[in-house]
Amino acid sequence: MLIRPVEQRDLDQLHELAQLTKYGLTTLPKDRSTFEKRVRQSLRAFDDLNDADPQGQLYLFVMEDTTLQKVVGTCGIVSKVGGFKPFYAFRLETETQESKTLNSKHEHRVLHLVKNHDGPTEIGSLFLHPEFRGGGNGRALSLSRFLFLAEYPNLFEQEVIAEMRGVVDEQGHSPFWEALGVHFFGIDFPNADMLSLINKDFIEELIPRHPVYLDLLSPEAQAAVAEVHPNTVPARRLLESEGFAYDNLVDIFEAGPVLHCSQQAIRVVRESRVLPVASIEQHADGEGLMAVVSAKEPTFRVSGGKVTETAEGLRLDSQLAADLQVSVGQSVRFAPLKATQ
Repeated sequence: MLIRPVEQRDLDQLHELAQLTKYGLTTLPKDRSTFEKRVRQSLRAFDDLNDADPQGQLYLFVMEDTTLQKVVGTCGIVSKVGGFKPFYAFRLETETQESKTLNSKHEHRVLHLVKNHDGPTEIGSLFLHPEFRGGGNGRALSLSRFLFLAEYPNLFEQEVIAEMRGVVDEQGHSPFWEALGVHFFGIDFPNADMLSLINKDFIEELIPRHPVYLDLLSPEAQAAVAEVHPNTVPARRLLESEGFAYDNLVDIFEAGPVLHCSQQAIRVVRESRVLPVASIEQHADGEGLMAVVSAKEPTFRVSGGKVTETAEGLRLDSQLAADLQVSVGQSVRFAPLKATQ
């Protein structure tokens, strides 16, 4: 499995892959023209990796089964959210009200609108074909973004966030949206979710301006706040194992949690190192460290496999070296596939 920057030739396969996604995964749109625009944005971003000023560039990656020459997954990074079109979220806070007259005390969970014009870096667009899940593929795909962050730290903000997919059923119904959003926007959740990717003006025009008391929403809506879709649970656990944490921010549409971590605190970024390739050999069963490894030349690319550190550098498994197209003497960046105890 090879993870590399998206190319124009991937468009047809990516469009097919997007048809497998369900509601709530806005960053992988089913609409071909929208996807074409995102691919063009990514191609421009990868053309200039020397620009140290994050301005909202999109870096889109694909996972390719090189044997089948098939695109089986995708993930991405937006260098900065906000700007002219702000980043919106709800901050969940607890307010306490007390009455001496009634001798009673009540706590209320309240949502406050957050508009950030100078936002952080955002990771997203993670999706893997169902037939290729397991065997560490999803982990390698997710962690590949952090090797890119480690390689090009100046392209990104110091804070990194991930908007997790919230509670949405197979028909596109979101209990939070139906209890709140639909009354202000007048459209269903799938349409609002897709429109937000194309034009965010309607959010500024219609979003509620005042705090929202969760006690006034349905029990189903309250239960959905800061919860993730069942299929997103593994992705959330992986990010939390990498250092990400929930800090009371939720999505304005389906109230999925927003996780955050400083760039340098992400485990893969923190633990990754650059060493030369000392030798390329076939590792015996059980030998070596399972790692994610990236190379910069001729283009950035990532794969997972066995490595062994020696006095001269890294000994790479032959299949890993072939996937990365690296040779002895070339430098690579690597980090353990999983956190060491």
